[in-house]
Amino acid sequence: MPPQTPQNPTKFHFFYGHRKPSQNRQVVRGGLFSNRQTRTPKPISPIPSPTPFNLQNWLPDTTSPPPPHPPKNPSQTFFSIARRLSPIARYIFDSFRKHRSWGPSVLADLNKLRRVPPDLVAEVLKVQTDPNISAKFFHWAGKQKGYTHNYTTYNAFAYCLNRAGRFRSADQVLELMNMQGKEPSEKQFEILIRFHSDAGRGLRVYHVYEKMRRFGVSPRVFLYNRIMDALVKTDHLDLALSVYDDFKKDGLKEESVTFMVLAKGLCKAGKMDGVLVLLEKMRGELCKPDVFAYTSMIRVLVAEGNLDGCLRIWEEMTQDGVEPDAWAYTTLVSALCKQGDVGKGYEIFQEMREKGCLIDRAVYGSLVEAFVGDGKVGSACDLLKEMTESGYRADLSIYNALIRGLCNVDRTDKGYKLFQIAIQEGLVPSFETVNPLLLSYSETDRMDDFCKLLDQMVKLRMSVMDGLSSFFYFMVGKGERELKALEVFQVLKAKGYSSVSIYNFLIEALHKIGEVKRALSLFKELNDSDVKPDCFTYSTIIPCMVGAGDLKAACSCYNKMMEMSWVPSVAAYCSLVKGLCRKGEIDTALMLVRDCLGNVTSGPMEFKYTLTVLHACKSGNAEGVIEVLNEMMQQGCPPVDVIYCAIIHGLCKHGSSDEARKVFAEMRNRNLLSEANSVLYEELLVDHLKTMTAGLVEYNHQGQSTMDFSNLFAFFWITILDSCYYFVLREVILLLVEVTWGDISRLLNNERITDKLGVTKYK
Repeated sequence: MPPQTPQNPTKFHFFYGHRKPSQNRQVVRGGLFSNRQTRTPKPISPIPSPTPFNLQNWLPDTTSPPPPHPPKNPSQTFFSIARRLSPIARYIFDSFRKHRSWGPSVLADLNKLRRVPPDLVAEVLKVQTDPNISAKFFHWAGKQKGYTHNYTTYNAFAYCLNRAGRFRSADQVLELMNMQGKEPSEKQFEILIRFHSDAGRGLRVYHVYEKMRRFGVSPRVFLYNRIMDALVKTDHLDLALSVYDDFKKDGLKEESVTFMVLAKGLCKAGKMDGVLVLLEKMRGELCKPDVFAYTSMIRVLVAEGNLDGCLRIWEEMTQDGVEPDAWAYTTLVSALCKQGDVGKGYEIFQEMREKGCLIDRAVYGSLVEAFVGDGKVGSACDLLKEMTESGYRADLSIYNALIRGLCNVDRTDKGYKLFQIAIQEGLVPSFETVNPLLLSYSETDRMDDFCKLLDQMVKLRMSVMDGLSSFFYFMVGKGERELKALEVFQVLKAKGYSSVSIYNFLIEALHKIGEVKRALSLFKELNDSDVKPDCFTYSTIIPCMVGAGDLKAACSCYNKMMEMSWVPSVAAYCSLVKGLCRKGEIDTALMLVRDCLGNVTSGPMEFKYTLTVLHACKSGNAEGVIEVLNEMMQQGCPPVDVIYCAIIHGLCKHGSSDEARKVFAEMRNRNLLSEANSVLYEELLVDHLKTMTAGLVEYNHQGQSTMDFSNLFAFFWITILDSCYYFVLREVILLLVEVTWGDISRLLNNERITDKLGVTKYK
C-alpha cells in the first residue's frame, strides 16, 4: 500500500524573509528552504547603452556637476550615528535626543549607569551637537567619584564646541585644563590652531599662539609653519613676521615650507625686495627653490595683479637654472595677456613651443583675446589656424573673440563665416557670439541681414527675445546710440519682435539724453499694445513725467504701482519728491519720504536726513536745525529741496516761520542757497502757512465747510501780518479764531485724504 500524502505540508525550520533585528543579532535573511511561496522578482529593465564618448567634442567647462545628495531627516541622522556607537554610548546619546535639554529626566537616565569612564565620555562628545548639553554632561562626568578627565575628553569637548560654532569657548578649554590640574600639551594647541586656520580666523590663530607662549609650550617647526601660513592667508603679514622672529629666537631651522609661506606673504603684500632677500637666504641655508615654489609665487603675484613682480620672479628662476614647466608658462602667458602685454606674452609662448611643452587651449584663448583687444585681428586669425593645425579644437570663447574682432574692423562677412564654422563644429552659439554681428548690421543699416540672423537664431533654438533684450541693453549702454537703437526697434516691432524689457531700456536711455517726449511716446505706445508695463517701466517713466512737468500723471503712475503692490525705484521716489516740493505739496512729499525709507533696502541719504531735520524742528529753534545741516555737509550731502521743505513744515508746526527764515538766511550767507531758490522757498513758506491756516475751517454736521465772518477776517489779517513780520499780533488773532475741538477732531479722524494731485495720503 503506497504511503499517503499528509494533508498539511511539513513545516520547515528555516525562516523565510527578514528576522527582526535585536541588540545581539543583526538582520537575518531567509534562504530557499521554506514552506512559503517565493515571490516572482520584477523583471529588470535593460540598461540603456551609454553614448560613446568623443574626446574631440568634450569641453571640460561644460561638464555638469553630480547631483547633490538629498538631506537626511533627523531619524536617519540619529540611526546612522548610533550604529557606530557602543551600547552604553548609544543609550546616553538617545537620552539626550529624547529629552532635548539637560534636566532631571536626563540625570535619572545617567544615574542608572554605574560609571561612565573617560573613553565613553569622549565617545559621546564626539557625536553630540548641542553645546549646552555637552557642557553639562562634561561637568557631570567630572563630578563622578574617582573620575578624572584625560586628554581625550578635553579634545573631544573642544571639538564639540568648535563644531557648534562656540570657538571662543573652545579656546577656554585650555584654562579649564590648567584649573583642573592638567597641563595643556602642544597637541591641544595644535587642535585649536587647526580649527581657526581652516575657518580663516587669523587673529584667533595668533591669540592661541600667544596663549601657547604664556603656557610655556614651544611649537615645533610644523606648527610654526601652520601658524604663519594662516596669518599670511588672512592678510596679517606683520603678525606672521613677528611669529617668524620668535621662530628664530627659539633656534629652530627653517624648512622649504617656511621660506615659501613667507615668500607668498611678501608677494601678496608687493614687497619684492623682501622676497628676493628671502630667496637668497633660502639658497644659502637650505637649497634653491624648485619650479613648484616659483610657480606658486607667480600665481600669488598674478592674483594681486603685480605684473612687474611676476617678471622679476621669472628672471630669478632663469638665473637659478630652474626649467619652467607647462604650468609655469601657462600662468605667466595668461597673466601677460590679461594685463595687455601681448608682445611679451607671445614671446614667452614661442619659447614654450620651442621647448616642446604641452600647450593648453587656455593659452591659445588668452593670446587670441589679447590680440583682438590690441586690434591685431590678423595675428589672432593666424593663431587660430596654427591651433587647428596642431590638432586643437577651438572652443566657443575663441570664436566669440574672433567674431568680435572682425566686426570691430568692419569685416562682418568674415565674422559671419566664422559663425557658420562654429555651428558646423557642433558648438551652441551664445549671445556673445551673435551680438557683434547684430551690432554691426544695425550700424550699417543692413536690417535684412539682421532679420536673417534672427531667423537663424530661431532655428538654433536660441532665445531670440532674451538675446534682443541683451542686444538693446548693450547698444544703449555704450552711449551715443540711443536714437539708432530706437530706429532698429521700430523695424523689429513691425516684424513682431518687442518686449517690455526692450521698452524699458529705450525709455531709460531716452530719458538720460533728454529725449523726454520720445520716452513718453514709447510709454503711451506700450500702454496701447498687448504688452503691459511692469514695475521697472513705471519707475522709469515717473522721472520722465516729472521732468516734463506732468506731475499729476506721475502721481497717477505711483498710485498704480501701489495698487499692484510694487515698490518704486529710489530714482522714482527722488524725482517725485522733488516735483512735489517744487509744486508746494510739502505734506505729500514728506509722506513719500517715509514710504521710501519703509520699503527700499537702502534709502537715499537726503531722505534719512529729512527725518532727522523734522526731529530737530521739534525744539522750535533754528540752532538745532543748523547743526543737522552742518552734519549733512560734513557727510558730503548738501541740502536739497526736500530738506528745505522739511524745515518749512517742521518749524511752522513746532516753532514759527521766523525760525525757518533764520535757517534760510544762514544758508544764504554761506552761499549754499542761491537767490532764486531763496525766493522760491520764501513763497513755499507763505503758501504752507496759508495751507495750515486754511485748515482752521469749521465743518458742520452735514459735512459742508463753512467759515464765518470772524474767521475770514482773521485769515485775511494773518496773511498780511505774516508778510509784515508782526508775529505777536498774529498769535493774538489766531486765538480769536473760533474753532471748536470737536470740529478739529472730526477733521483729524479722516483716515484717508486724497489731495488734488491724486496722491493718497494717510493720517
